[in-house]
Amino acid sequence: MRLRVEFTTEPFDLDEVPGHALAARRALDAAELDAVDVGPFGNTAEGDASAVLGAVDAVLRQALEAGATRVSLQVNVLGEIAGEGA
Repeated sequence: MRLRVEFTTEPFDLDEVPGHALAARRALDAAELDAVDVGPFGNTAEGDASAVLGAVDAVLRQALEAGATRVSLQVNVLGEIAGEGA
Protein backbone atom coordinates (compact mmCIF):
# COMPACT_ATOMS: atom_id res chain seq x y z
CA MET A 1 0.00 0.00 0.00
CA ARG A 2 1.19 3.50 -0.81
CA LEU A 3 0.55 6.34 1.67
CA ARG A 4 0.88 10.10 1.91
CA VAL A 5 1.28 11.86 5.26
CA GLU A 6 0.75 15.58 5.73
CA PHE A 7 1.71 17.17 9.04
CA THR A 8 2.54 20.35 10.91
CA THR A 9 4.35 20.88 14.17
CA GLU A 10 3.68 23.70 16.60
CA PRO A 11 4.35 26.20 18.03
CA PHE A 12 5.12 28.27 14.94
CA ASP A 13 8.01 30.71 14.90
CA LEU A 14 8.14 33.10 11.96
CA ASP A 15 11.61 34.42 12.84
CA GLU A 16 13.54 31.15 12.80
CA VAL A 17 12.95 27.46 12.26
CA PRO A 18 12.01 25.87 15.61
CA GLY A 19 14.01 22.94 16.93
CA HIS A 20 10.99 20.64 16.72
CA ALA A 21 10.61 21.43 13.00
CA LEU A 22 14.28 20.64 12.42
CA ALA A 23 13.87 17.36 14.32
CA ALA A 24 10.88 16.43 12.15
CA ARG A 25 12.91 17.20 9.02
CA ARG A 26 15.77 14.99 10.21
CA ALA A 27 13.29 12.16 10.80
CA LEU A 28 11.98 12.53 7.25
CA ASP A 29 15.49 12.67 5.82
CA ALA A 30 16.39 9.41 7.59
CA ALA A 31 13.35 7.55 6.24
CA GLU A 32 13.28 5.75 2.91
CA LEU A 33 10.48 7.78 1.36
CA ASP A 34 9.72 8.36 -2.32
CA ALA A 35 8.88 12.06 -2.02
CA VAL A 36 9.24 14.70 0.68
CA ASP A 37 8.07 18.31 0.55
CA VAL A 38 8.92 20.50 3.54
CA GLY A 39 7.36 23.92 3.88
CA PRO A 40 6.99 26.62 6.53
CA PHE A 41 3.40 25.65 7.44
CA GLY A 42 3.16 22.01 6.41
CA ASN A 43 5.07 18.98 5.25
CA THR A 44 4.19 16.02 3.06
CA ALA A 45 5.85 12.69 2.45
CA GLU A 46 4.94 9.69 0.30
CA GLY A 47 6.06 6.11 0.09
CA ASP A 48 5.15 2.55 0.86
CA ALA A 49 3.13 2.03 4.02
CA SER A 50 5.98 0.63 6.08
CA ALA A 51 8.28 3.57 5.32
CA VAL A 52 5.59 6.21 5.88
CA LEU A 53 4.36 4.68 9.15
CA GLY A 54 7.94 4.37 10.40
CA ALA A 55 8.55 8.00 9.47
CA VAL A 56 5.37 9.09 11.29
CA ASP A 57 6.57 7.32 14.44
CA ALA A 58 9.98 8.99 14.19
CA VAL A 59 8.52 12.44 13.42
CA LEU A 60 6.16 12.27 16.39
CA ARG A 61 8.78 11.06 18.85
CA GLN A 62 11.55 13.41 17.72
CA ALA A 63 9.40 16.52 17.29
CA LEU A 64 7.79 16.09 20.72
CA GLU A 65 11.16 15.45 22.35
CA ALA A 66 12.46 18.64 20.70
CA GLY A 67 9.67 20.80 22.14
CA ALA A 68 6.65 20.50 19.85
CA THR A 69 3.45 21.13 21.78
CA ARG A 70 1.21 19.89 18.99
CA VAL A 71 1.60 17.74 15.89
CA SER A 72 -1.32 17.62 13.49
CA LEU A 73 -1.27 14.94 10.82
CA GLN A 74 -3.33 13.30 8.16
CA VAL A 75 -2.60 10.03 6.40
CA ASN A 76 -4.11 9.16 3.01
CA VAL A 77 -4.06 5.88 1.14
CA LEU A 78 -2.90 6.52 -2.42
CA GLY A 79 -3.31 2.97 -3.68
CA GLU A 80 -1.68 -0.38 -3.85
CA ILE A 81 1.91 -0.89 -4.93
CA ALA A 82 2.22 -3.06 -8.05
CA GLY A 83 2.23 -6.72 -7.09
CA GLU A 84 0.48 -6.18 -3.73
CA GLY A 85 -3.07 -6.97 -2.79
CA ALA A 86 -5.29 -9.93 -3.39
